[in-house]
Amino acid sequence: MKINKLDHVNLRTHQLDQMVRWYDKVLGLKAGKRPNFQFAGAWIYAGQDAVIHLVEVEKECTSVEPKIEHFAFQASGLEQLTSRLNTLQIAHSVDPVPGTTITQVNLKDIDGNHIHIDFRPETE
Repeated sequence: MKINKLDHVNLRTHQLDQMVRWYDKVLGLKAGKRPNFQFAGAWIYAGQDAVIHLVEVEKECTSVEPKIEHFAFQASGLEQLTSRLNTLQIAHSVDPVPGTTITQVNLKDIDGNHIHIDFRPETE
């Protein structure tokens, strides 16, 4: 067996509609087709891949289970993203990864989930 890449992250949220809008407006990820589960939610796509599965819950999740510190995307268009974040006044940092050529943009979604977006020099 060989694991090739992360398929998706599953997030619980009590603000489903706002999270769908945030991922669209801020990161350009689009809600798309989702199986007809017996609970409310949304799948958020990067191109053809459903990379974020949102599950609606009744009240805000206050636990840090399962202790995920962040999830990450690889991307291109560093200047476009930072410009969008500045325009939307979304707090973020742009950080070089020591010993590599990768630059990360670190930010949090409206539920406080830490996301970092990796840019390699050839994709900036």
